Amino acid sequence: LEDVRFGWDANGNPDLVVGDLRILPGDRLFVEGASGSGKSTLLGLLAGVTVPQEGRVTILGEPISSKGAAERDQFRADHIGYLFQMFNLIPYLSVIENVTLPLRFSERRRAQADGAEREARRLLKHLGMGELLDRPVTKLSVGQQQRVAAARALIGSPEVVLADEPTSALDAGHSEGFVKLLFEECAHSGTTLVFVSHDPGLAGLFDRTYVLGGER
Repeated sequence: LEDVRFGWDANGNPDLVVGDLRILPGDRLFVEGASGSGKSTLLGLLAGVTVPQEGRVTILGEPISSKGAAERDQFRADHIGYLFQMFNLIPYLSVIENVTLPLRFSERRRAQADGAEREARRLLKHLGMGELLDRPVTKLSVGQQQRVAAARALIGSPEVVLADEPTSALDAGHSEGFVKLLFEECAHSGTTLVFVSHDPGLAGLFDRTYVLGGER
């Protein structure tokens, strides 16, 4: 991201400012900031859900901020896994169907998966969901839903996974365990991870931390 500004308050000041943020392949980047500081907005810009009002966003060498909406949607489907804070599982789909859903929209990720259902089962087993594949997603605990959502973001080996506060409903021990599992899967496929959280206690697990307004 270069000289990015997004949103303007009543005084004409931008709500989100990112001067220069470079994320390298394989990075595990932790993003923190106060509530309302623009953490989710930053992920939306990286995903191409929104475009900056000023500045430039380039992902995998592609100037995503200058693409049209349909192009950004397909680019996201092909290259980016998104792990939502509220998980956004589809209640009328099975666990397996939820996990394989991104493959319906991307031939690229479908080709990279080692068989859609086989890859879904591998991911779910590694994430501790091997015995619950036939349970309706509406009957899963918060932690179980989180793992299904993680498998959905990871399937088809996207180059980038964006995680928007996925551990907000978990206690510290379960949060740390989940992050470590996520690291293992990202390392398995060489995926870059950008992880937003309000919990600074997780920051030490990551390669580096970006604080909106600065980096350490």
